Amino acid sequence: MAAKKAEQALVEQWRDILCLHARTQCELDRALHGHGLCASDFEVLDVLAEGSAADGGCVYRVQEISERVHLSQSALSRLIGRLEKDGLVERAMCPEDRRGVRVALTAKGRALHDEVRPVQRAVLARMLEE
Repeated sequence: MAAKKAEQALVEQWRDILCLHARTQCELDRALHGHGLCASDFEVLDVLAEGSAADGGCVYRVQEISERVHLSQSALSRLIGRLEKDGLVERAMCPEDRRGVRVALTAKGRALHDEVRPVQRAVLARMLEE
């Protein structure tokens, strides 16, 4: 009986986590929509902006980004294509491995990230505080 209650508590905890994630994702999408972004778009910009301001941010391989934003390689490639079309990121071949593609923020992408970051952080603070 105790094992069954412990198992049920574990399942309920997992479902609470999923619910919080879904609600937070929806709130982020709503808040970022006015800036022309969805939550996944912002996550990619945020990862790329993590470098110091002095060096202009990080340059990542697509595979490295996919590990950080939890998207499949193909979904991430499509997302990066949209961001590139909007002038927010630029892609280039990896000099050390011609099969790889590197992605970096453009000046426009950095400016949009800087503008939207407080909006995203406010949603996170509000949703995760509950």
